[in-house]
Amino acid sequence: MNRQREYVLGTNDAELERLGFQHRVWSEQAFALWERAGFGSGATLLDVGCGPGFATLDLARLVGPAGRIIAVDESPRFVEHLRERCQRESVGNVDARVGDVQSPDVAAGTVDGAYARWVICFVPRPQDVVAAVARALRPRGVFAIQDYFNYVALALAPRSPILERVVAAIDASWRARAGDPDVVGRLPALCAAHGLRVREIRGHARVARPGSVLWQWPTTFFRNFVPTLVTGGYLSQAELEAFEREWAARSTDPNSFFATPPVYDVIAEKPA
Repeated sequence: MNRQREYVLGTNDAELERLGFQHRVWSEQAFALWERAGFGSGATLLDVGCGPGFATLDLARLVGPAGRIIAVDESPRFVEHLRERCQRESVGNVDARVGDVQSPDVAAGTVDGAYARWVICFVPRPQDVVAAVARALRPRGVFAIQDYFNYVALALAPRSPILERVVAAIDASWRARAGDPDVVGRLPALCAAHGLRVREIRGHARVARPGSVLWQWPTTFFRNFVPTLVTGGYLSQAELEAFEREWAARSTDPNSFFATPPVYDVIAEKPA
């Protein structure tokens, strides 16, 4: 599979930096999900679509030296970045592998849990990811997922027509690559089809104010991605320039706020 098809933003230095910042901004939500999922000391966990491994390293410390993290991603550059960090930071319980998350080479019934964040929404066959994780889980194993539903609900207040135009272009480009920014809406049925019982669905509606750390999350995304919409024919150059002016103005307006795209936690369990 073409890596650029999956990594819409690429795997360059700017994206590596953005992913690290993104993990820091969303780490509180990730740790809370892992706790509710029961991830803990001594567990063997599968990190599905680990990217450069920012969450992987936190999971490795969470399970401790008696535990193990199998981290799978299709980007050789990101997997190598993770391996180098593990070596540099003396983290010895991570098995980082290059592989397709839709068919990872993980033996059946060998992991206690799995985690995927903003991965299933990008793959052409989300049902294959769920099926692969279900096979890999031991009885009572848990699949913890963080992903999008109703992505286009992200908004600026007061309302911004040019942002709404950009969001429509993002949605169109995403779906053209066989992704699904509403994938969480399909997950309960996909989990049930592969023998997993969804025990929790919980949403996160976060609000960013100009000048806040969270405001920088959409800022870095828009800076990296919106210009590619012009290249792909989803936006005009004039629309890009209008959006950049609008975002710059809103970034200094204390009366504005940004509603992030809705992120959902899903916890699914394999029966005993």
